[in-house]
Amino acid sequence: MTQENVETRFAVHEAVCAERYQKIEDRLNDGSKRMKNIEIMLYIIIAAVLLGPGAAAMFIKKLIGL
Repeated sequence: MTQENVETRFAVHEAVCAERYQKIEDRLNDGSKRMKNIEIMLYIIIAAVLLGPGAAAMFIKKLIGL
């Protein structure tokens, strides 16, 4: 293999890996957002179980600012 061929193949490899890592990072960020939503839902369910549905409704109203 010539020096130019190796450099070309390496440049292509770097571009492919950069795109792959960007997609992985995007998926991790999306997963983090979903986990935050699940965490909020769990807090609401815990409040409903421990304090009753009325107290949970008041908690939700305070949480969203109504």
